[in-house]
Amino acid sequence: MRDITQEDAFYINYIREKFYEITVCYNFQIMEPSPIELLSTLEAKSGESIINEVYSFKDKGSRDIALRYDLTIGITRFAVSKREMRIPLKLANFGGVFRYDEPQAGRYRYFHQWDVEIYDNFSTDAEAEIIDFVSHFFTKLNLETIIEISDRRILEEYIKIKYKLDDEISIGNLFRAIDKVPKKGINKVCSEYKDILDEEILKDLLEVSSFKGGIMDLISHEKLKNVKSTRYLHELFSSLELRGIQNIRVNLGIVRGLDYYSGIVFEVFDTLSNVGSLVGGGRYDKLTHIFGRPDIGAAGAAGGIERIILALQFHNKLPTNIKKIIYIANSNQSVRSSALSILSSLRKKGYAVDYDLANRSLRKQLYDASAKGVCLTIIVAPEEISKNHIIIKNMKSGEETLETLESLEKKISQFL
Repeated sequence: MRDITQEDAFYINYIREKFYEITVCYNFQIMEPSPIELLSTLEAKSGESIINEVYSFKDKGSRDIALRYDLTIGITRFAVSKREMRIPLKLANFGGVFRYDEPQAGRYRYFHQWDVEIYDNFSTDAEAEIIDFVSHFFTKLNLETIIEISDRRILEEYIKIKYKLDDEISIGNLFRAIDKVPKKGINKVCSEYKDILDEEILKDLLEVSSFKGGIMDLISHEKLKNVKSTRYLHELFSSLELRGIQNIRVNLGIVRGLDYYSGIVFEVFDTLSNVGSLVGGGRYDKLTHIFGRPDIGAAGAAGGIERIILALQFHNKLPTNIKKIIYIANSNQSVRSSALSILSSLRKKGYAVDYDLANRSLRKQLYDASAKGVCLTIIVAPEEISKNHIIIKNMKSGEETLETLESLEKKISQFL
């Protein structure tokens, strides 16, 4: 677990603000799911393999619980419990999640996600709305991305047609194998699954899933000409084009590893940096079904904040954390009460103001102000304050000016 520094918090808050700006544009409602779930809920909804990636433990009531692995399950649990809800329901959240993972650049055991979900009547309009949101969000961040889209039903139908394979466990393992290829490579994946899956089927599926290109190229793909499930992607791409979204392509290798995905899936990548997937999402009707609501469909997406920050850093597109802080210094103890009065007055008017808590000399106070990156220092001295004046020092240029107390706020506003 890492500690969040002030700089980390500044960038996380920057992403959070942009995220909430866009949720307003798309009329998403904010909902905060519980930070803990029953372990049985996570296992039933995400698959038993999830146990290796969650922080689980017994509470004082001997219940098996776990810290939330993602936001989707908690939001979905909440949504399906609302029998009175009107469809479509659009929910969003920004929060911290926990995964027992090997820490590395862009991958932490405690990190932040933004999440948007739509609960609907099984229409591809929901996926289009989610992808539209994602595209808009990265435009707002001034980050150029590619959205790679697939549909699990295409490969599933291909397997059923060619190999007459209709076993959910085997199909699930095939999808998990495909999902691991970008991280481990084809050879390691084939070796890992050699005793679990038919080698011929796996190699053939890995070849088909390597397809990347336009929607019309997919439809004319020789091996997929009898697969009717391509129509869902065709419909989605037509909707996205009407929305003016052009940074999209088909990538059949995108399948998403979690068991609850059921149809269209997608991931978002920065076009230049190598930080991995920034966003993942898709349709997960299986999850609402498992929660007891087969009458409701669901689609959504989640973005990793720390990875997005790394991508923005790579392109030098993070905002500068300029501290607009004013510092109040007093030349000696006789005017400290006047300095504190000015300090309190400025804070009540909404200015960020700091001062020396250690009662040090003026020289050390100015050094403290400089070390804190203060932009402006107000110096209170006996002779000047007796005439209702203070000294304003520009910490960047070193320039000092004499001002009246009455004109102080005006001068501060002009400087800031």
